[in-house]
Amino acid sequence: MRVVVTGATGMIGRSLVSTLLARGEEVVALSRDAGRGRRALDDRVEVRAWANPLAEPPPSDALAGADAVVHLIGEPVAQRWTDEAKEAIRDSRVASTRYLVQGLLGLAPDKRPSVLVSQSATGYYGPRGSEPVNEFTSAGEPTPAGDDFLAGVVVAWEREALAAAFPDGGIRVIVTRTGVVLSPEGGALAKMLPFFRLGIGGPVAGGRQYVPWVHLDDVVGAMAFCLGNHDATGPVNLTAPTPATNAELSRALGRVLKRPAFLPVPALALKALYGEMAQIVVTGQRAVPARLEELGYHFRYPELEPALRDVLDRPG
Repeated sequence: MRVVVTGATGMIGRSLVSTLLARGEEVVALSRDAGRGRRALDDRVEVRAWANPLAEPPPSDALAGADAVVHLIGEPVAQRWTDEAKEAIRDSRVASTRYLVQGLLGLAPDKRPSVLVSQSATGYYGPRGSEPVNEFTSAGEPTPAGDDFLAGVVVAWEREALAAAFPDGGIRVIVTRTGVVLSPEGGALAKMLPFFRLGIGGPVAGGRQYVPWVHLDDVVGAMAFCLGNHDATGPVNLTAPTPATNAELSRALGRVLKRPAFLPVPALALKALYGEMAQIVVTGQRAVPARLEELGYHFRYPELEPALRDVLDRPG
């Protein structure tokens, strides 16, 4: 299988590329800076330039004849949301996906990849408290989106990806609503670790909000699973089957590190540091992977503490 990957040098992208290569797949990485991409990735990866994902489609000859595309481009959400940052967060996802799909649909039907896995986020659901949320309601209807900034970004992001879907586009599209990825290399856990290692970590804003965590290996494993499963379409939650509260996550991380983890972080302090972005930390979603489990995906790390131990025991 020939797989084109955007965002291949990011945390998820590097792990996915390694997994695909280990499976014997042929990988093409689209990078803004092809030279940097070649230095960062395995020599077996063919790196092609996509210089401006926010203004033009990828080179058609990089897409033509590929079997699948995995789209992972996105400006980090965990930053202070200035007007400029909000624009970058939205455009990096929405515009890049629009131009990618434009490039795919510009190919002759017999040259188009048959499947597109496009990264998404559990932020789609907005703040949900302790309500378990999956991709569809009990009536079989799509679960409604939230109404905050991030939910609006995700709705627009997914809409662009799903424009490639069959019957019109002829492509099987999966939008992977990914939760909080456990990896010491980046994301939320990497930001938490210095404080917890010093024994000054603890629950945020009371700790009752749910964290839809997922081990990096399961993010990559589920994406690879969706590439090969012809029943996988539409929204798929990439979260562990046992979401934890922020307090439960803090206690588990303290146990793994053998450090106290009871120093509370007030919501006001977080809001002073991050402004509007703090809302996604002090609220959260109890997202569950109903669709993945229906499809038969077997989680490598379904429980939180073993997942944390594995992540933190790996060499840095």
